[in-house]
Amino acid sequence: MTLGKIIVLGSLNMDLSIRVPRLPRPGETIAGTDVVRGAGGKGANQALAARRLGAQVALVGMVGADQFGAELRDGLAAGGVDVSGVGVTADGPTGVALIVVGPDGDNMITISPGANAKVVARDLRARLEGAHALLLQLEVPIAACRAAADAARSAGVSVVLNAAPLPERPGADLTELIRRSDVLVVNETEAAGLVPGRADPTDAAVALRDLGVPEVVVTIGEHGAIAVGANDVTHVPAFPVDAVDAVGAGDAFCAEFALARTAGGADLRTATRRACAAGALAAARPGAQTSLPRRDEVDRLLSTPASRLPEVSEHAT
Repeated sequence: MTLGKIIVLGSLNMDLSIRVPRLPRPGETIAGTDVVRGAGGKGANQALAARRLGAQVALVGMVGADQFGAELRDGLAAGGVDVSGVGVTADGPTGVALIVVGPDGDNMITISPGANAKVVARDLRARLEGAHALLLQLEVPIAACRAAADAARSAGVSVVLNAAPLPERPGADLTELIRRSDVLVVNETEAAGLVPGRADPTDAAVALRDLGVPEVVVTIGEHGAIAVGANDVTHVPAFPVDAVDAVGAGDAFCAEFALARTAGGADLRTATRRACAAGALAAARPGAQTSLPRRDEVDRLLSTPASRLPEVSEHAT
C-alpha cells in the first residue's frame, strides 16, 4: 500500500566516498580508507527515501550515456522509483560527488554536475496528476525548478523546496523560487546564507518566512530543527543517535517531511518530528542511499516510550 504520490525533480550522482580520521584543512593531505562508490544525488536520494517511506514516487532528472548513469537508473528502478522521467544525454557525463567523511559523520562534498546541469521540467504536468507534493533541490538548474514549481502550483500540488546546495551568491531567481514554494527546508548554514546577518537559526527562519513562503524548516544538526508557520515557532529536538555518516540524513529528513506534511496530513510540528526521526536513522548508518530508513523504522523510533522522547517547545512569533 502506498501512502501518497511524490514527484521529485532533481539530481542523480555517483558518490565516491573516503573516510578520514579528521577533515583536512586547506592545503593539507590526509590518508583515508579505500574509495567507496555508491548511488547518490539529492534528487535520487530523496526519491528513494520517499519510496522507502511508503510513497509512490517518480523522479525527473538526467544522466549521461555511461556506466554510472545506467547503474543509477537501474538501482532506483529496483528500489521501486519510476525513472521514466530520467533522461539520458550523450552531451556530458553523469554527475559525480566526491565525499570526504570524518569520524563523527561530518563531511565535505564537491560535486561535478555533469548531466544534472541539463535537467529541464519536461512532461511534468502529466506526472503531477494525483500527486501530493513536488520535491525540489538545487543540484539542477534553478530555471528548471521554477518551471516545475509553476506547473505544480497550477495543478494544486504542494511545492517543498530543499534549497541545497546553496549557490555561492543567491540571487533574485532563487528568491522567486522560494516565493513559489509552500515549504522551504534548509540547514542553519544555508539559512544564514539566504538572510545575511541572521546568524540565529530561529531569527533566520522567521526572516525566510517573511520573504513569502508559508512554512520554513531549518535543521540544526544534533539540536533538531526549527519549524516556522504563519504565527508560531516550534523547536523539535533531535533524536539522539551515534552519528556515523550525515550524507543522507538531510535527504531522509526532506522526504519524510514532504510525505507526512502533504499526503499524511500531519501538522507542521508532527511532520518535523517525523522528519527528525528519519534523519537520525540515516545519520546512524554509512552511505547516502544505503542509509535511508523504511517507514516501519521511523514508526518504531517514534513509538519509543515517552520518557525517552525529546520535548517539543513552541511559541508565537
